[in-house]
Amino acid sequence: MSQTAPHAPASAPTVLSTRTVQGACNLCEAICGLEFQVETTTQGERIAAVRGNDKDPFSRGHICPKAVALKDLHEDPDRLRMPMKRTGDTWQQIGWHEAFDLVVDGLARVREQHGASAVAVYQGNPNVHNWGNITHGPLFFGQLKTRHRFSATSVDQLPHHLVAYWLYGHQMRIPIPDIDHTRFLLVLGGNPLASNGSLMTVPDVRQRLKDLRQRGGKLVVIDPRRTETAAVADAHHFITPGTDAAWLLSVIHTLFDETLTKPGPLGALLDQVDAVREAVQPFSPEATAALTGIGADTTRTLARELAAADSAACYGRMGVSTQAHGVVCQWAIQVINLLTGNVDREGGTLLTAPAVDLIKLGLMGPGHHDVWRSRVRGAPEFSGELPVSVMAEEMLTPGKGQIRALVTACGNPVLSTPNGRQLDQALQGLDFMVAIDFYLNETTRHANVILPPTCFVEHDHYDLLFWHLAVRNATRYSQAVVAPAQGAMHDWQIYTELARRYAQRTWALDKASVSQRLQGIAKRALMGRLRPDQMLALGLRKSGYPLTMKQLRQHPEGIDLGPLKPSLLNLLGKRHKRIKLLPSAITRDLHDLLARVADSNLPAVTAADTTVQDQPSTELKLIGRRDVRSNNSWMHNSPRLVSGKPRCVLWIHPADAQARSLSEGQTVQVSSRVGQVAVPVHITEDIKPGVVSLPHGWGHDRQGTGLRVAQAHAGASLNDLTDDRLTDGISGNAAFSAVPVRVAA
Repeated sequence: MSQTAPHAPASAPTVLSTRTVQGACNLCEAICGLEFQVETTTQGERIAAVRGNDKDPFSRGHICPKAVALKDLHEDPDRLRMPMKRTGDTWQQIGWHEAFDLVVDGLARVREQHGASAVAVYQGNPNVHNWGNITHGPLFFGQLKTRHRFSATSVDQLPHHLVAYWLYGHQMRIPIPDIDHTRFLLVLGGNPLASNGSLMTVPDVRQRLKDLRQRGGKLVVIDPRRTETAAVADAHHFITPGTDAAWLLSVIHTLFDETLTKPGPLGALLDQVDAVREAVQPFSPEATAALTGIGADTTRTLARELAAADSAACYGRMGVSTQAHGVVCQWAIQVINLLTGNVDREGGTLLTAPAVDLIKLGLMGPGHHDVWRSRVRGAPEFSGELPVSVMAEEMLTPGKGQIRALVTACGNPVLSTPNGRQLDQALQGLDFMVAIDFYLNETTRHANVILPPTCFVEHDHYDLLFWHLAVRNATRYSQAVVAPAQGAMHDWQIYTELARRYAQRTWALDKASVSQRLQGIAKRALMGRLRPDQMLALGLRKSGYPLTMKQLRQHPEGIDLGPLKPSLLNLLGKRHKRIKLLPSAITRDLHDLLARVADSNLPAVTAADTTVQDQPSTELKLIGRRDVRSNNSWMHNSPRLVSGKPRCVLWIHPADAQARSLSEGQTVQVSSRVGQVAVPVHITEDIKPGVVSLPHGWGHDRQGTGLRVAQAHAGASLNDLTDDRLTDGISGNAAFSAVPVRVAA
């Protein structure tokens, strides 16, 4: 009997040539330099390999798994490449002209019927990683004239910006740890070995921490979890989640109590030092020990070591920002650095000097706070944005000013903002929604239209923001690695076209004078004619360095501009500015914090005083965590990044697991005020008793998305447990840390 020959596999494309392209990874804040091997084949261009660029003076050849996945993201068959329109539960591909018409008409219609603030904007984390969003996004978003603007800032870093605005006069004037020269680094709520730095752009951080110890320096980590960074530290101390502010205040108390303050040259500019001394008086290490879980002797020893070091830096990141007293945490960190003379000091914390300085160019305003408040809860704005914790309620609560339309740009707030299930419900009730994104994800599935921009390797790039946060001054311009597909549009082109069409459509709605409208149109027309690289060339003309676009193109590996140098004293001195150390909002928040300290020192209830004996506490404190192979919610569709053991597991201490009769790998139910999830447990002593930890960005089990790899590794969403009512008392920033939860089999 004859047999049919098996179907022959498609022949592999023939490689015609290979070239090396130097570029960069803009997936996280480390902005590492890369080398791409690009093959030209009979079927077009393809990326054959990605490796770190040893010639890069900033990242020095460092690479992490995310950078290798740039190839996966570019080739992802689930990535959208043309606009999509939703009709009911079905999606169809449409052309760009039709898509722009639908978007402009839908947004303008809502504005005509309900007013400008009925249209809201949410900008996700990738916006600041992609310069086309920064250069051209304002052309469109500014025309919406809405007070309902939200971004990932208020689930992440808002306390940093508010404190920088208060103390140093600008939201981006954030002193960066001089990690390459410091002798003592104190880290709270940060894990740079997993994040590659955050609001501290620091590639190759493992080697930099090794160098710190080799020169006789010391690394100390304060965290409820023994993180990857804590594992390589000289010392790690567990702290009770949500109590970092009280502990930091006890450090300030010790500095005053033991006469350890030595503010140095900046001391002449410090106002309200005595007021700070009085404000922290009740927060002695002895008074806060019961609340924080850190003994008084340990606190005093660390305060002495920090004050005595030749140079030192106290650094706190997301874990201390995203709690009920997050602004107090970031304020206290700056006060510690100021009082010990470590602000504007080599080896301490320093301002950067980027080649294109958005502050000096006037392209980023200093900020403002509490100029208006949200309609429902009365949460304060910062720099024109409201905290995302109020976004869902502004959609769900009827009345004048209710959000009825939404523009999302490069974001997935259903998975990345608190109480994601509530937001999921709110999005279903919108009159219109548009998403600028190249994935059909848990948020964009609610959109009427999706406009997909090109992928990271398909356009040129310059980091306009992260050189402001880098641990060394450098600069780098990267040209496109591969050509975009025919018909694709870059993000800046999308914003330019939206701005042009929306201006024409809403001319009659603009309440500005005719001359103001004409000036605005002229400005948008000028900016719309300029590509990002042309705008960069203009910025370089006003740079403090003798740089040109020709030089940047000649050095795609980057150009070293030297170490960070003291500059704040000169900056403030020239402007006759002083540093007012104690904003009134801080004073008010300290009263609430003091009550918590007092409660923690009340006599404990003994077994004889209660009818319930020998029962474990039913309530645990939930914290998040980050993995080096993950970046928020949008990198789980890469097979290489989700391979290996499941990472979306709940960490729990052996004592807490035993008290609940839990075993390794068992699926448990975790519940909070707002929801519940089912997730496997990992039992480990690397977490403080009474604390559990779940990673951020998972939960890809919702229907209607187009992320096949992510759905196969769905995990559970931390933000189905986090509470939109739990926020920082001053800024409204989401309080993801110390969420009360129950865990049961």
